[in-house]
Amino acid sequence: MNKLKTFTSGIVRENPLLVLSIGLCSSLAVTTNVFNGLGMGFAMTFVLLMSEIIISLFRKVIPGAIRLPIFIIVIAAFTTIVQLVLAAYVPSLSDSLGVFLPLIVVNCIIMGRVESFSSKNSVGLSVLDALGMGIGYTWVLCAISIIRELLGSGTFFGLEVIPEAYRLGLFAQAPGGFIVFGAMVAITEAVSKKGGKKDE
Repeated sequence: MNKLKTFTSGIVRENPLLVLSIGLCSSLAVTTNVFNGLGMGFAMTFVLLMSEIIISLFRKVIPGAIRLPIFIIVIAAFTTIVQLVLAAYVPSLSDSLGVFLPLIVVNCIIMGRVESFSSKNSVGLSVLDALGMGIGYTWVLCAISIIRELLGSGTFFGLEVIPEAYRLGLFAQAPGGFIVFGAMVAITEAVSKKGGKKDE
């Protein structure tokens, strides 16, 4: 039960974007289309997963006084791997994500999870935590991306779905990201409160 709770908490109850509201900068910037959202989600999940595994493995030998620099070095190493792989095999995605790809190093989601979870728990639980948080982060990015790409650009994965005359260009711009994200947070809060009343 503890393992299931660890895995599912990041997907819904402690979703890093909708509930904890951390790592929003890159999330709102790259969600102009589904391809970017998926790419950022997978990149973040990989870095989070590998960082939590390494830090959990060595948690008992990492000196407390220098733990944060060590965490940053570990995260930076895996972020660099992601950057190089994307630049080599998916250059269009690498270019689209731009500066937000290297900024994974200082993303609050990863730093927060390695500090509060993997540095105190076993490798098994850390893997479940990383996967849950990664899935939670990725599905929200994809949801925002789908709405913004459909309404703003009239496309889905680059294929035209809505004629140009019916598109709302605002959603392809920065304010559109805030509007969609705000609406999703409001819906999440409403559903959460409704669920809480039922439990009572």
